[in-house]
Amino acid sequence: MPEPHKPPTPPQRAAGGVGTSPVRPDATAKVNGAFEYASDLRADRMLWGHTVRSPHPRARILGVDTAAAEAIPGVAAVLTHADVPAAKHYGLIESDQPVLAADGTHYQGEPVALVAAEDLETARLAAESVKVDYEVLEPRCDPRRAVELGEVFRHQPVRIGDPDLTEPAVVVTREYVVGMQDQAPLGPESGLAVPSPDGGVELRVATQWLHSDLDQIAPCLGLEPDMVRITMAGIGGAFGAREDLSVQIHMAMLALKTGRPVKMMYDRAESFLGHVHRHPARMRYEHGADAEGRLLYVKAEIVLDGGAYASTTDAVVANAASLAVGPYEVEHVAVDVWGAITDNPPCGAMRGFGGVQTCFAYESQMDALADELGISPVEIRRRNAVSQGSKLITGQLIDAPAPLADMLGRFTAMPVPAIAAERDAADLPGGFGNTTRGEGVVRGVGYGVGLKNICYSEGFDDYSTARVRLELVDGEPVAFVHTAAAEVGQGHQTLQAQIARTELGVERVELLPADTSVGSAGSSSASRQSYMTGGAVKAACEAVRELWTERDLADGPIEAVREFRHRETKPMDPVTGQGDSHVQMALCVHRATVDVDVELGLVKVVELTAVQDVGTILNPVALEGQIHGGSAQGLGLAVMEELVMDEGRVRNASFTDYLIPTILDMPPMRLDILENADPAAPYGLRGAGEPPTLSATPAIVAAIRDATGLPLTRVPVRPEHLVGTP
Repeated sequence: MPEPHKPPTPPQRAAGGVGTSPVRPDATAKVNGAFEYASDLRADRMLWGHTVRSPHPRARILGVDTAAAEAIPGVAAVLTHADVPAAKHYGLIESDQPVLAADGTHYQGEPVALVAAEDLETARLAAESVKVDYEVLEPRCDPRRAVELGEVFRHQPVRIGDPDLTEPAVVVTREYVVGMQDQAPLGPESGLAVPSPDGGVELRVATQWLHSDLDQIAPCLGLEPDMVRITMAGIGGAFGAREDLSVQIHMAMLALKTGRPVKMMYDRAESFLGHVHRHPARMRYEHGADAEGRLLYVKAEIVLDGGAYASTTDAVVANAASLAVGPYEVEHVAVDVWGAITDNPPCGAMRGFGGVQTCFAYESQMDALADELGISPVEIRRRNAVSQGSKLITGQLIDAPAPLADMLGRFTAMPVPAIAAERDAADLPGGFGNTTRGEGVVRGVGYGVGLKNICYSEGFDDYSTARVRLELVDGEPVAFVHTAAAEVGQGHQTLQAQIARTELGVERVELLPADTSVGSAGSSSASRQSYMTGGAVKAACEAVRELWTERDLADGPIEAVREFRHRETKPMDPVTGQGDSHVQMALCVHRATVDVDVELGLVKVVELTAVQDVGTILNPVALEGQIHGGSAQGLGLAVMEELVMDEGRVRNASFTDYLIPTILDMPPMRLDILENADPAAPYGLRGAGEPPTLSATPAIVAAIRDATGLPLTRVPVRPEHLVGTP
């Protein structure tokens, strides 16, 4: 090992660097139960906060009576809209969401009042005692009707060529529906607010974007940004659910009002109502192709239900529009995407961000074309596949490797699992329910291809900041890395340490808590953190290393702060949809093998095989986990996950009725991971967490179609869609 004051000479690298799979710093604590999640937070003299929520999707508020609640022993505060200190609204893109409802409510579960009490039971009792006088109104729940009335957050068309000038040999027209999926994170929304002696407030909260939270919270509290200090708390998953605010402003208001720490924690039912969901979609697609199966045109009308408030619907609409045709070359396109305003729950970010809905539709269309023409589902995709040098329907050039044809061809070397002569009940549809011994069970195989943009789009000035300090500790160089990147379970803390070891050649790396005392790292979403914060840590380490060559570390610490930005993007043209709107594109292909009990309508996914191009593998174990996790959420949407709505009311806000895949539902997975480096990205990487979510769903549904012969144009596929009247 070199002397402590001398930098290692490249290419010397410390163990646990980029390309390896070191143990995650939080792994042991999470396994043995010692990890502190946001729901475990405690403070001396802590009060509990609770939210009064509207039971009605749409209602006028005639009055709020807090007297009975305030009279309950142990209640420290009851707050309403009139108590919001400053700005009354907040929002990720548009500040349209009330901190607390004033004149009316626009979705079931909208916050109306807040309570703080000595314990949670008293807080809940007080919340039930707040009397709200509602005039119940008929909710607006039909997104297509909203589009007809012009009640939309955004309309984004895409136009190239003229579909009506083509002469297709075959035309396939279908309508598709995607239900409302929930992110279903492991931990519910939770946090702790502690009033500061200077009149400010300190927040510890499970979030995806510390600085976006700060930008929304401070104006509502009437405080300068430096008076609101936010630290990342232990988080149990996110998947987009934590991009929007939940407890943050509410518990801060209660803490400032009472002068005591206030904790808020949703129960599971409240969590279902208290965060955004995946946009449900209604889509009409028309594909025209020549006799060889090459696409001539695509027409699509896509309606996404944005719910009551904007959240990220504007950006989801843009993503859905730009990805509406998927990874296929076509010269003539007429696409329209709307984000409708309704009185349904607000919808926003979820893994896949608009690409999941369209992928189900365009992949189903490719299968329908293949059936019409007598072409295999793999071959029709291969004949239309994009490659490096192709253009997206927005006119954007694919300037990095995009080996889709090769990815499709790799399945020929991976045979479909054979049907065993004797099978255990657990391996059949219905599992341990012993519904069948194999009679009535049919096997099917299907394919799905997903194209997903990585990082933020449409000219958003996205950047990430990293501060790296190198100093001697007990005679050994130690790197201290400080970013505001939210560790949401994806293993980004591990990657930051890997990058520091790689660039500085030191063994010891300490990660400082993510908070708002360092510059923004952006959101842990859009599969961007490895690209953006990874790039920032890399740049800061390079700066430290350069300084290290010029001075002796024994003379004192060396520190550098760097911001990393990706290449410029542009907004989509509001009329034609043209524009270089994306930073990077990523591809994943799935093959699904399923068994279907055609008599009972039960489905067992036997195997999922994924081929994905990740640019460069930075952490093999974490990467495989991301592909497995994305595939699991795609499986959930395919056959089980949906928030059931009835005139604006959620009917299944619990894990008793909202089903998510368990270990018994997830099949064995085979992965074929390609490394075709993107020269514009740090280390040549591609974001990898979202693409599998796109392609898993259509592959599984295609396999069910193959087994049953049914058209299946809606997800999730339920037993009643497979037997009897769908």
